[in-house]
Amino acid sequence: MRVARTGGYIWLGENNMLEKQNVTLSIPKTILRKAKIMAIEQDTSLSGLMIELLTNLVEKSDKYADAKRTYLACLAQNTDLGTGGTINWTRESLHDR
Repeated sequence: MRVARTGGYIWLGENNMLEKQNVTLSIPKTILRKAKIMAIEQDTSLSGLMIELLTNLVEKSDKYADAKRTYLACLAQNTDLGTGGTINWTRESLHDR
């Protein structure tokens, strides 16, 4: 994902514009130094790198939540498994060899 900055807004892909909010982070110096190098290597700013990482994290969380909702909705449908709701077997008959 490429991030472009314009004034007080951030452009994230096609027609996706978000207002910026400044934040203060306390980051260990060694990690900050390496993160700055990574940002330079990726031809972006440290802010751009953080936006990309946080966007990916939020998108991953949103996709997981969507998948969980879909899964729970499928469970709630009480799909017929062909038993008609009646158990007609015993544990012993299932384990007969």
